Amino acid sequence: MKNTISQRVADFLKNFPPFSFLDKHDIELLSEQVSIIYKDKGVVIFTENEETHDSFYVVHKGAVELLKNQKNDILDMCDEGDIFGLRPLIAHENYKMEARTHEETILYSIPIAIFKPYAIKNADVGSFIIDSFASNTQNPFSKSHSTKLYGDVFNGENIGEIIDTDNKILDLQPIKYSKKIITCSRAATAKEIAAIMTKKNIGAMLVVEDMLPIGIITDKDFRNKIITGEHSINTTADVIMNSPVITYSKKMTITQAQMAMMKSNISHLCLTKDGTPNTKAVGILSKHDVMVALGNNPAVLIKALKRVKKAKAIKPIRAKIMQLLQGYLNQNIPITLTSKIITELNDACIKRVIELSLAKMKTPPPVRFSWLALGSQGRSEQLLHTDQDNALIYEDVPAELQAKTSKYFLELAAEVNKGLFEIGYDYCPAEMMASNPKWCLSLSQWKELVHDWISKPGKDEVLLSFIFFDYSLSYGDSELANELSDFIFEDIAANPIFYVHLVSGALQSPSPTGFFRQFLVEQDGAHKDFFDIKRRALMPLADAARVLIISHSVKGISNTPERFEKLAELEPQNKELYLSCAYSYKALLKFRTKQGLLHHDSGQFIELEALSKLEKVKLKATFKTIKELQEVISMRFNPGKITI
Repeated sequence: MKNTISQRVADFLKNFPPFSFLDKHDIELLSEQVSIIYKDKGVVIFTENEETHDSFYVVHKGAVELLKNQKNDILDMCDEGDIFGLRPLIAHENYKMEARTHEETILYSIPIAIFKPYAIKNADVGSFIIDSFASNTQNPFSKSHSTKLYGDVFNGENIGEIIDTDNKILDLQPIKYSKKIITCSRAATAKEIAAIMTKKNIGAMLVVEDMLPIGIITDKDFRNKIITGEHSINTTADVIMNSPVITYSKKMTITQAQMAMMKSNISHLCLTKDGTPNTKAVGILSKHDVMVALGNNPAVLIKALKRVKKAKAIKPIRAKIMQLLQGYLNQNIPITLTSKIITELNDACIKRVIELSLAKMKTPPPVRFSWLALGSQGRSEQLLHTDQDNALIYEDVPAELQAKTSKYFLELAAEVNKGLFEIGYDYCPAEMMASNPKWCLSLSQWKELVHDWISKPGKDEVLLSFIFFDYSLSYGDSELANELSDFIFEDIAANPIFYVHLVSGALQSPSPTGFFRQFLVEQDGAHKDFFDIKRRALMPLADAARVLIISHSVKGISNTPERFEKLAELEPQNKELYLSCAYSYKALLKFRTKQGLLHHDSGQFIELEALSKLEKVKLKATFKTIKELQEVISMRFNPGKITI
């Protein structure tokens, strides 16, 4: 007779991660060990520094507050389906916060000893447990917790992983394979097999027995063994097949596929569930598949860019770059490496547009110039198709040549901006483009402009600083850009009050969450009830990193995660926080990119109702670093009552 109580528990748990990652049988077995606990409002479940229990908890009904220190600051609110009290599963130390019922609550108590084997065996379960634990710690992405359960991996990305992009691009790029496998038995005749291969338009037939691959027959085998007369058309598959089958795991890169085919001198690979002939085949990979994949790798795309004669011809190449980006995300390639590769390709597109635009001009540039990428593109963080943000610096000229020189570069900038639009970069709605006379200036004019921003900072000046001080050289003379950078740092050092205004500006970015850490969404407009991941999550981190890196007079680093990693070196006392911020930013950037590719937009506005609980947990896990970081810069620079 079924235990109706445990069955009800199972029916509830199966709807919530990490239990939803388990199969039905495992959930039912686990549910038989669950204890049901009733608590009145205001009852303490465990206290800060209390020894850990032998169970963790799931909220069935009601709500539980997680509080910290004597002030009873509410760090989180757990409601139906949320899990808490995970510390004994991850770290052998006392609880770091208090758990107290917010209202009448029913809890499911899950024994650690019973549950832990599932977390170790099932990667999805383990990943969710780590994310949930991180979201309830003061420092969510602390390295000290990242290896406690089953390895040094958070969501498929190795913390601190550094890879040589030049040598390993092809080795990291995943390869697509055919999942439509056509099979036959060992008793099928060559005539029957040939008819099926012709009808299905395939180049190989997999021979299986008991669902497992035992051989493979290709077009080459028909040429060498049947057409030559060595065997008759009625010969069975077991005579002409290649056996044993050479099998590999489906998680192959282009380089691995190439090497495998070269090593065995074969044209088709059989991909199985675990990479051995002892599991079911999941795909067939042909030499043609490899050749197609080779045509969509970074090195080939760069060469293709160099060959184009018109800007419009770059647009299909950019489409391939987006396909490459999707492949990297699907393969869980670290976002740091993904960003570097995609940024290099996007920069190559921009550079080619500038080269083509220069070729259209009647005369060469009259003086040296620098084309600057601004904002997210300047920080090497623009992975999706967004609008343009750029500026131009040209060498100082005598006063009598100023008008003529300005006219030339404005015409060039207009041609470049037009070309960028043709390849998929929308025009900037705020006209922050080099074709705007405000942002196409001589070096002296740029120095004069930024000096006004720094010496007389107001709301607009700080905003412009945030946009224009994150720049990188896309094309042209590096000395001009470097001279402007030197001037900016020297001028800021001479006007220390500017730091305070920068901090005030950085602290203007709205919090990602409100009371009880609910997501704060847009209240009106076209994106009402959507979460603005750029303004509420990415910008606070980027703004704070900029303020801190400028305060150390560090030049040449504009990428936000790289800024935090450099800050971790410069301030060992805050190393853990800064590395957490670097990881949080990469996690948010990866999430936004996935959302953008999914919905074919910039990924800025997220429909929360469409997210799974796991996705919400991962998002919330990044928010605590934002709060702690803003507290650090607020205390350090003491912006006081300054408002902008």
